[in-house]
Amino acid sequence: MDDAAATSTGSTDAPRGGRALPKTDKSEQTRALILDTAMRMFQERGYDKTTMRAIAGEAGVSVGNAYYYFESKEYLIQGFYDRMTHEHAADARARMAGVQDFATRLDIALTAWVDCAAPYHQFASQFFRTAADPNSPLSPFSDESHPARTTAVELFREVLLESELAPKLDTELTELLPDLLWLHEMAVVLYWVFDRTEDTERTRAFVKRCTPLVAKLVGLTRYRMFRPIVRDAKGLIHDFIVPTFGMAARPPRASDHAPQAAPARKTRKTAKAAKSAKAAESTESDSVDSAD
Repeated sequence: MDDAAATSTGSTDAPRGGRALPKTDKSEQTRALILDTAMRMFQERGYDKTTMRAIAGEAGVSVGNAYYYFESKEYLIQGFYDRMTHEHAADARARMAGVQDFATRLDIALTAWVDCAAPYHQFASQFFRTAADPNSPLSPFSDESHPARTTAVELFREVLLESELAPKLDTELTELLPDLLWLHEMAVVLYWVFDRTEDTERTRAFVKRCTPLVAKLVGLTRYRMFRPIVRDAKGLIHDFIVPTFGMAARPPRASDHAPQAAPARKTRKTAKAAKSAKAAESTESDSVDSAD
């Protein structure tokens, strides 16, 4: 029986963005299987040439079940982002253990990201085309990207607060810096996407060169003469950048603010998933399907 139709083993609620969050071991395993299969097929065939039907078939689940967990291929990538962000954070924390120098900690965090993302570099440009669309849920500023973004910002908060530099900085700056460091990571990601050198050596060199510079700039802000600049920067970020987090996402649906679904609603959720799957399948390219 599909997890989408099973009501006796637990329920799954669809949060903003349509990604069902598993509440049972079985549903978590199914969701992970679909995601793992998709990532493998994206590597083997490419993102554009891989259909949801092919992913479902390879994973051994129905197409409706695949759509139940992931509303579209875009949300599969969002699930991948969520997973990789947590893996990156765990890896970076392990590497930073016992290190107090801010520049070294920042270098470790950024290099750890490049290492974690390395297996997926060959099709990163395909993802970027979608993420660059301000209306895409893959946008790093979208509502759907909020969980991954929060995890990343919290990592950079630890990079700063557990360093020897943190006690010397202005409180206003320590509140602002994690978001700025995350934006710096986005610049590294953009460079990485277009890097065609072996093992993305230029990106790694870019991190090595720019990290000491960033650390020096941050260190300079502890001096009183730079406080006005810090406050101006904080105002700029909060007025023009922070408000855009989430604004690129789709308009909120009424269901986003509805009470928790009762068990009786699961059938409608399943029907909606099946309907969505049928509609999506009818639009997939015949040439792509024949390649499958």
